[in-house]
Amino acid sequence: MTLPLITDWAFYAVAVPAVLLLGIGKSGFGAGFGSLAVPMMALAVTVPQAAAILMPVLLVMDLLGIAAFRKDFDRALLKFVLPWGLLGIAIGTLSFQLLRVQWVAGIVGVFTLLFLAQRLLFPPRPDSRPAPRPVGALLAVTSGFTSFVAHAGGPPINAYVIPLGLSPLRFTGTMAFFFFAVNLAKWVPYAWLGLLDWRNLTTSLVLLPLAPLGVWLGVRIARRIDQQLFYRFIYVGMLLTGLKLLWDAFA
Repeated sequence: MTLPLITDWAFYAVAVPAVLLLGIGKSGFGAGFGSLAVPMMALAVTVPQAAAILMPVLLVMDLLGIAAFRKDFDRALLKFVLPWGLLGIAIGTLSFQLLRVQWVAGIVGVFTLLFLAQRLLFPPRPDSRPAPRPVGALLAVTSGFTSFVAHAGGPPINAYVIPLGLSPLRFTGTMAFFFFAVNLAKWVPYAWLGLLDWRNLTTSLVLLPLAPLGVWLGVRIARRIDQQLFYRFIYVGMLLTGLKLLWDAFA
């Protein structure tokens, strides 16, 4: 008996770099580049199928990420944003079959580019204050929701956390723990919605060896990169993510 498996070479041509970017994004550059993974894979399969295939890969990456950054996270910040992120998961579960994925992609893309434009055109001054906590709660809910729909939770939560000015290690560690909990919470809803079928899971096993490679690359970069350069890379990742999501929305 042979297990069901995606064998189309065009799928792996986009899936392999997508998984590597996801690994780098998970542990090296927060979630800037990682949000490109599902849009890239959606060139070959549907967005829900791409999201389902990445679930086991994400679990391995999350475990590696929190192990690497177990001492480098902001406990108070995590305690604040995590419950709101889980609320976003619940909203995503209840509305999954009512929303077009393209709409969600377009909304996330627009807000990602607006945040990036605001950061570049009006850079924060040394005496500027972070966004109010209600804004942080809203962005964390949005992050949980977009993470559920397309593993694209990075840009919304980045919009709240980046202005806090955390060091690269503390930023990356906090995001690693946040998305570990958020991604873990998606397993039951994904199974309930019928997304975790054998074909998706066996395809994920083929891609799984790439997970530690991507995380290893990300950890090495995060521990060696200058803080200013680190955030510039995040902005590049957010720019690419925003443009790709808008393309998916209107193409």
